[in-house]
Amino acid sequence: MKLHIFSTPKHLGQAAGSLAAEHIKKAIQENGQANIILATGTSQFETLNQLIQEKEIDWSLVNLFHLDEYIGLSESHPASFRKYLKERFIQLVPNLKSFHLINGETDAQAECTRLNSIISQHPIDVALVGIGENGHLAFNDPPANFETKDPYLVVELDEACRKQQMGEGWFPTLEDVPTQAISMSIQHIMASSKIISSVPDFRKAEAVKNCLENEVSPWYPASILQKHTDCSMFLDIHSAELLSADLKKQAFIA
Repeated sequence: MKLHIFSTPKHLGQAAGSLAAEHIKKAIQENGQANIILATGTSQFETLNQLIQEKEIDWSLVNLFHLDEYIGLSESHPASFRKYLKERFIQLVPNLKSFHLINGETDAQAECTRLNSIISQHPIDVALVGIGENGHLAFNDPPANFETKDPYLVVELDEACRKQQMGEGWFPTLEDVPTQAISMSIQHIMASSKIISSVPDFRKAEAVKNCLENEVSPWYPASILQKHTDCSMFLDIHSAELLSADLKKQAFIA
């Protein structure tokens, strides 16, 4: 894992978005197209903002997938990840070759089957991910399923995850946060050629410490990123605050 620590979320996002652009352009050059995964949530604001400003990406050669979506939530809801991606990315770049958004308003198992069939034909070149306050990766809350090979699955959302969504302002009360979602699986995220993880803010500091300094465990889902062959972790000084001095010495600090 390549660890980068920046002074602000904006600088973190600029670096992460620029690296994502490099990987996308290289995939297009080598394969004639690029298959990417985008994360959502407040942690991704600056990274996606930088990515849409990057020049010389032929978006007509890019296929987009995303990590997760709530079950039973309307696309018009402010917390909808389909809404988020359409407004913050899809509508802001030239025509994508394709985008495959998760529909949580239909039969969940049938939607997983549909998406699994599509994404299986598109090996992922670049995955942009975050880490939740409970250490989750996508919506794989602890203890996460590290075994399933299915690209998408139905998951239960734990209380810590749901409190995070409320705390970020997406829902007015905890009772309004759905209890289930469709999520990309741990194994399918790990099958990505390149992974870029953007994790700003002190409220993520404990999760970052747990996932980077503990042994890989389903109880710290994002700890699995330690095993990826090309993962770049982008932190700010606040999310990195609890890391050990030894680990910080290994980081690129800007």
